[in-house]
Amino acid sequence: MTAPWWQSAVVYQIYPRSFQDTNHDGIGDIQGIISHLDYLQKLGVDAIWLSPVYASPNDDNGYDISDYESIMSEFGTMADMDALIHAARERNIKIVMDLVLNHTSDEHAWFIASKQNRDNAYRDFYIWRDAHQQAEPNDLHAAFGGSAWTLDPLTNQYYLHLFSPKQPDLNWANPDVRQALYQMINFWIDKGVGGFRLDVIDLIGKIPDEKITANGAKLHDYLKEMNQATFAHHDLMTVGETWGATPEIAKLYTRPDRQELSMVFQFEHITLDQETGQDKWFYTPLDVSKLKVVMTKWQTQLNNDEGWQSLFWNNHDLPRIVSRWGNDTTYRVASAKMLAILLHMMKGTPYIYQGEEIGLTNTPVKDISALRDIESLNYYHDARKDGNLSDHAILDQINHKGRDNARRPIPWRNSLNGGFSDVDPWLDVNSHYPEINVEAALNDPNSVFYTYQKLITLRHQNDIVVYGDFELIDTVDQVFAYYRHYHDLTWLVVTNFSHQTNTFTSADHIEAVIIANYDAPTTLQHKTLQPYEAFVVQVTTNV
Repeated sequence: MTAPWWQSAVVYQIYPRSFQDTNHDGIGDIQGIISHLDYLQKLGVDAIWLSPVYASPNDDNGYDISDYESIMSEFGTMADMDALIHAARERNIKIVMDLVLNHTSDEHAWFIASKQNRDNAYRDFYIWRDAHQQAEPNDLHAAFGGSAWTLDPLTNQYYLHLFSPKQPDLNWANPDVRQALYQMINFWIDKGVGGFRLDVIDLIGKIPDEKITANGAKLHDYLKEMNQATFAHHDLMTVGETWGATPEIAKLYTRPDRQELSMVFQFEHITLDQETGQDKWFYTPLDVSKLKVVMTKWQTQLNNDEGWQSLFWNNHDLPRIVSRWGNDTTYRVASAKMLAILLHMMKGTPYIYQGEEIGLTNTPVKDISALRDIESLNYYHDARKDGNLSDHAILDQINHKGRDNARRPIPWRNSLNGGFSDVDPWLDVNSHYPEINVEAALNDPNSVFYTYQKLITLRHQNDIVVYGDFELIDTVDQVFAYYRHYHDLTWLVVTNFSHQTNTFTSADHIEAVIIANYDAPTTLQHKTLQPYEAFVVQVTTNV
């Protein structure tokens, strides 16, 4: 049986607002994406995961959808979308749409109808409850702060929203809701998209009266039903955002015989720099030994025939990895390459977030007025109200973990606004754009870009990268080294996750150097690893 195309694919995520502006409004658009498809073809990616471009009032930057079958006017038209799908296909690149199925905008026609009275046909499309002792139905909290319940004064009932009050949750227990969503999914499949990323998909089986939000009892029933009504009839890639997944839970989503999803995003590794018992804003230095444990667990417990996983450091919700876990000053290039090599030599489907391939860094702000992200703004005001942290401390947290770090426009060249737009952009460009930009990366044969390009080529050309077994090597904490084994072939991956030198030693014999971010190693006997050094070698093991 032929393996699915997405197992050897590399996916590139585009945040459309911040990719390229072509109509002079400071906001990226679909034509801007089309204008850079040759760049993505040069990089070598197989698919583009497109953050939402649907009609939306933009309370949560497009993740609040008011019409799933229309395009937000800021981004263009449906004709532009059709042109993008076609132009990408001509370059053997598939478009993966971002589907938000847990909730809609409160400006969606379904919710507008649902609010009119308690008896209309769309009332049960959403989750409505009476007050409990003159208060919210229960104490469920929203992800963006505050209660997950908002009172509608017209009908005197509360509606559920696990995110913003402008993002009411859909009632998946209603079969009419499910059928309407499946019909919409097939609308996009018929347009020729290559798959879907499913936003917070683990929440659709929620049981709000029991205060169960993720992994509800009906979740997998819904996914199986959705698969049969949509994905099963096409050669598509589907990836679910599942914050609470373990390897065992991931198997439920992705084991081929269950016919649910192709793969999931798990976030266990991404929460390792979060203080125990605190929310994401309270950060602590990464313990590399814990990262090794988590990554090894996922590499070894989710085997090829039991399911599939994604590989990522970045996305639109996460800060830039080179600033977060690398070194974004002295060793920016070396650490960005190290992080790339470490991840892309693992088993799974890798995702590159726009700008990651040029080593783009975080952009600290000095004042709340420079922020646009609803999550960061809500946290700032809530934390100020609590009074436990100074203004400086709150901004420090947001500068480390805030979503605007990832959402700043891509700097294409050393020109006004980084070449993103000829007018003031919706969010300021990274201040380092004169040095860190796409044009500079393409003109430098030793840039981060060409490391990513080579890693993509290696995955396409070597089954060991896609299917090889993973074996962690016991080393000092800050050295992350592992083998990939496939038939009679063994590759050794060695990375120094530190700004200091470390020593790695092995009796293995180097047969060939696959990739390296410093001079190619000639021996593995007491090898001194430079700051953030990384290399991959084919070896003969001395066992």
